[in-house]
Amino acid sequence: MAADSNRRGFLKQAGGAGLVLSAPATAAAQPAAPDEWRNKQSGMAYRRLGRTGLMVSEFGSGGDPIRSKNYDHLSLAVEMGLNYLDMAPAYGGGDCEIAYGKFLGGSSSRRAKVFLTTKVSGYGQLRDALYKDVYDGLGPAKQERIMAEAARLMAESGSAKPGYYLDYFPNQFGRLEDSYRSNAMMADYSHKVEESPKFQEHIIKQYEESLKRVGVDAFDNLMCPHGACTPEELAHPALRSTFEKLKKDGKVRFLGVTAHNNPGAVLRKAAELGYFDLAMVAYNVVNGGYLEEAIRIAKSKDMGVIAMKSAMAVATHHKPLQPTPQWRIDKINRIVPGEMKAPLKAYLWSLQNPGINMIVSNLWDPTFIKENLGLAGKTVELKSA
Repeated sequence: MAADSNRRGFLKQAGGAGLVLSAPATAAAQPAAPDEWRNKQSGMAYRRLGRTGLMVSEFGSGGDPIRSKNYDHLSLAVEMGLNYLDMAPAYGGGDCEIAYGKFLGGSSSRRAKVFLTTKVSGYGQLRDALYKDVYDGLGPAKQERIMAEAARLMAESGSAKPGYYLDYFPNQFGRLEDSYRSNAMMADYSHKVEESPKFQEHIIKQYEESLKRVGVDAFDNLMCPHGACTPEELAHPALRSTFEKLKKDGKVRFLGVTAHNNPGAVLRKAAELGYFDLAMVAYNVVNGGYLEEAIRIAKSKDMGVIAMKSAMAVATHHKPLQPTPQWRIDKINRIVPGEMKAPLKAYLWSLQNPGINMIVSNLWDPTFIKENLGLAGKTVELKSA
């Protein structure tokens, strides 16, 4: 009950402001790689993932349901033309990566059919923990000023604005609060946190462990941070330099970022910085209007954009969350009429945006594979909401 009360208090201060996405500075254009095809099948549709040149299937396999006891069904997805496997150390405590490793089975032929993406989980949480250590050593008056500034920054950003902020997993809002507390401390305490060697150590240690779990020498894409909450997390000096080291060593090819919170601002910042090749952001029929300009800017920079949480706007598998509001389901049914499950309509809605290069989808079993991948290449006439 106390946590809910704190959340409501923070939202009251932060949620009423309009969404502010500062205009990005001009970034140097990155050279585009030539088109690269894998596992091209006649029944699947493919899109170019920005300047990476990766010709990805319109649907990729999300890591949430993939575990060491639930991965065999992915053979069907590959047969249908899927060529993108998404994973992270945070999924199942590494078991998701182990499962994908079993699926690949050391087979060079199967590895050659798919693009592999993993993430650096806990990067933002490390930053917040380091700032929290400083915060805990301060007096009550300074702590109060910091929290007031954090609430102001959140309100200014509009990141908690209803319709832009959606709950996708438990304690998601707590991550947002922690990030803004860190941002509120940057002016006075960044020298104690941002230059810490722990960031590079975290990236390298976690990435090497991911390589071992999957049993590969390299990933195509590395997403760092995994679940950025604010643009400030992307410009950390250790992030780019560590990625460049891994790339020089032949262990990774492209750098990306993911965002559930504040996805429009994070996407715009990634495009502004210029060294992020792709981003995976929460994009759906509810929050989509807030992301359109950011997607347009990313496309102008030839940056790859992957949609996630498209279906979770109208359905959720996370039991602790509240049931999906009926108005969201009614909305997608108005936009995409006809006899079809609401999550499938939500996927179709996202696919109609040419600025979206792929959707990451949770493929729990063969039924999900047949239904979700069966949408590839389809177009619909979207109706007014």
